[in-house]
Amino acid sequence: MKIGVLSVQGAVTEHIRHLERCGVGAVAVKNRESLNGISGLIIPGGESTTIGKLIETFGLADLIRERNRQGSLAVFGTCAGMVLIARDIIDGIKGQPKLGLMDITVQRNAFGRQKESFETEVEFKSFDAPLTAVFIRAPIIEKASPEVEPLANMPEGIVAARQGNLLATSFHPELTDDLRVHQYFIRMCK
Repeated sequence: MKIGVLSVQGAVTEHIRHLERCGVGAVAVKNRESLNGISGLIIPGGESTTIGKLIETFGLADLIRERNRQGSLAVFGTCAGMVLIARDIIDGIKGQPKLGLMDITVQRNAFGRQKESFETEVEFKSFDAPLTAVFIRAPIIEKASPEVEPLANMPEGIVAARQGNLLATSFHPELTDDLRVHQYFIRMCK
């Protein structure tokens, strides 16, 4: 099995390293051809508007949507990736590019600017111990349809959720040594 990491911006190397540590083949996805043969796609953090524009420019957005809706591609969005896979964005710019796959409403930068970044422990559903979560200009899920399963919460709202073959986290699991979130996504891809 191979899992791709969208490689237009963000913590690409860190996600690839985590996947390899989990024993899975990792592919840097930069064009439509590199989407072939992968079972899952991680959309890393970065700047959601820039990533959205680039995936439209490179012709990736429609193919990601199509493969996900067909059930042949699981998608995991971290931070900006969560914003991109959200159906609705509260504070996006006019015409904000997005994939609109997951039935969630997110607020971008819900925890503040870069200088307000922080780490904290969160309880992640089905994990036997708390997870250290790194939040950097992180979004939050403000609303979710009944089809969306919250996996981790904070007082501010939902910070991790799953809907079918979609996974989203507000935080950056690739920035810690804990592999459990990546292992969870790998199981979703099988």
